[in-house]
Amino acid sequence: MTDSENLTYHSELPGLLGKFDNLISKVEAFMLAAGVLLMALNTCVNVIARFGFGQGLFFAGEINRILIILITFAGIGYAARQGRHIRMSAIYDSLPHQARKWAMILIALITSCIMFLLAWLSFEYVSDVFKRGRILPALGFPIWWIYIWVPIGFAITGIQYFLTVIKNLTSKDIYLSTGVLDGYADDESEV
Repeated sequence: MTDSENLTYHSELPGLLGKFDNLISKVEAFMLAAGVLLMALNTCVNVIARFGFGQGLFFAGEINRILIILITFAGIGYAARQGRHIRMSAIYDSLPHQARKWAMILIALITSCIMFLLAWLSFEYVSDVFKRGRILPALGFPIWWIYIWVPIGFAITGIQYFLTVIKNLTSKDIYLSTGVLDGYADDESEV
């Protein structure tokens, strides 16, 4: 297997759900990669302009703020897909297999519901910002463009946790996400 094949995410969900999961994965990966690269480029160009020409780019701070929000809220879905969110599992780890499985289903379902609630509330906030018509001072475009990534990120994370519920309901094993089995790697340690 080549390095590029190892980096490509392939959903283990059947049919249309798997295709949907793969599509979301590709969109997230593009958003994260583009966001990080654009932020690095913007920062480097701003530093060169500041020290080389005595004046930085007047819009660099606003662009980085937009990219930080984009990366953060695209990243929460990515972290959910990779099973990388913080877990407090002392009680969970002491449960027998079947109880852990149902606990994981319940945890993923509640987390999914909370993410969808946060998506709805943040959408209402973005709608309010849209109605006010505020614009960014340097770039001159509407502020709601910055915040639109918040409800999108919460919705994608909610979808990912819901897909985890489906994966756990249709599998014998316990999954932290659609592609990550519950357990500890050899290099991790239980505390």
